[in-house]
Amino acid sequence: MGEDPSALIEQLLAAGHIGEEAVTEHRGRKNFRGYAAIRHPEDPFDQTSGVGRGRRLLFQDVPEAKAGKNRLHLDVHSEPGGLEELVTRLEGLGAVRVREVDKGPAGHWWIMQDPEGNEFCVA
Repeated sequence: MGEDPSALIEQLLAAGHIGEEAVTEHRGRKNFRGYAAIRHPEDPFDQTSGVGRGRRLLFQDVPEAKAGKNRLHLDVHSEPGGLEELVTRLEGLGAVRVREVDKGPAGHWWIMQDPEGNEFCVA
């Protein structure tokens, strides 16, 4: 199910926090330009923003052209406090740890590779 951030966008437009150039319309719904998301219809979501709080895929435009590797990048999120368990589970499925990223108070995550060498992040 596609996320519907229309209510949030209307609030941000009305308050002058964003301009019309930051918005696009698709099938009668306002969306942030360069972003689109889908979420599982049975999972919880924020009523104000429409953002899913469960299984979710966010699609984002990027400025650079494809240069040989897949242009799909997944971020896999663990339950709170479950990062190490999730990373270990993914290793059991064939993933490899590449490096740990530490952002201090913002937390840390792992950059990993799938069996074909495609990178993804686990946070």
